[in-house]
Amino acid sequence: MYKSALFIDNAGPRRSTRHFREESLRADTFPALRALPGFVSASILSRPFGDGIEFLIVTQWRALEDIARFSGADLEAAVVPPAVAEMMIGYDRRVKHYDVVE
Repeated sequence: MYKSALFIDNAGPRRSTRHFREESLRADTFPALRALPGFVSASILSRPFGDGIEFLIVTQWRALEDIARFSGADLEAAVVPPAVAEMMIGYDRRVKHYDVVE
């Protein structure tokens, strides 16, 4: 059974912020994840939220041990590059893990 990790962050109102966040994930984060054993997939979901954009990042992994190769010992600690964290209005510091049922 696959494991899924969900993480929410909020970007500012400028369209360039949204574009930068999406491109950062596509250019940096997702390729790094693809290189890790046990990584299955990742998705970026977004919606308007207040004056900005809310992103929901969903990753799928084969097992929690595979997530630990990315996150370290604390599986629920959000891994957010400093440059990305600086442009966020806020973000979850803790990640939620779920079993993928179907």
